[in-house]
Amino acid sequence: MTDIRTADDLRAALAGVPGPDTGARSAAGVRNGQLTKPPGALGRLEDLALWYAGWRGDPRPRIAAPQVIVFAGNHGIAARGVSAFPAAVTAQMVENFRASGAAINQLSELAGAKMSVHALSLDRPTADFTRAPAMTEAEFDAALRTGWEAVDPEADLLVTGEMGIGNTTSAAALALALYGGAPEDWVGRGTGVDDAGLALKAQVAREGAALHAGHGDGLETLRRLGGREIAAMAGAMARARVARIPVILDGFICCAAAACLLETDGGALDHAVAGHVSAEAAHPALLARLGKAPLLSLGMRLGEGSGAAVAIQILRAAVACHSGMATFAEAGVSDG
Repeated sequence: MTDIRTADDLRAALAGVPGPDTGARSAAGVRNGQLTKPPGALGRLEDLALWYAGWRGDPRPRIAAPQVIVFAGNHGIAARGVSAFPAAVTAQMVENFRASGAAINQLSELAGAKMSVHALSLDRPTADFTRAPAMTEAEFDAALRTGWEAVDPEADLLVTGEMGIGNTTSAAALALALYGGAPEDWVGRGTGVDDAGLALKAQVAREGAALHAGHGDGLETLRRLGGREIAAMAGAMARARVARIPVILDGFICCAAAACLLETDGGALDHAVAGHVSAEAAHPALLARLGKAPLLSLGMRLGEGSGAAVAIQILRAAVACHSGMATFAEAGVSDG
């Protein structure tokens, strides 16, 4: 697969990229109709199995090599006081990830997923996007490449997570710039800010979206209002789209990265399902914009890829039933 060097390379990679294998999906549908259960008895699990079969090009697939990637970056807007935690926590949490001490470590291990952590220039926060674009073109290209290159081409399922103090404000600004409305529609408590902090987040999102309005597509909006870790998530999800690796989306920040891809190419998220709806206030509205119905609703708001990692188990259940169950003929059971 061709590597990307720039955002334009990524745009070109997404343009005209093939969809799922319709033959494999059709064959999976035939098999699904022959399994030892009443038609539709497994509900959405059946739809998930057929979706996965199409993207993997296998009518009887298995999930053998899921991958979880956590990206970390620091934001210039953190200096505005938009988070309940200081920016130093980003680097501290990276060390916790590397020591297997975080929730995502436990959930990745439980799901049988290979996990990696990528810290992106933590000593150089992005620019304050209320004053200038968050990233130069070179910085943005580098972040996209980090995400693109982090994907294992042998993976058969991908989850991307993030860590970055201030990144819920960045995600809110992205959603505001892409979809409009009032900033109060898109900001939430994040790490647990009080009412004054919530108002400040809304103001910062308003200033950023106003400054960078009308300057380009979803990727250009991401360069101007995002963070390195959000850009890296977008790069990884785009690589998975080109490689036909199914993706489970995490929470509000991951979905903001996904929205930037969708607003660049309308088919960029065809390979993705929403793992969960988080407790971040605007996540349901963002999922609606993406056209994704969440698999889970557990009141989670941790980030890190944690909600999506839990949802790996749901997709595993779907695929295990589809591929492991016997047909009526195989089981010697009358199908009526």
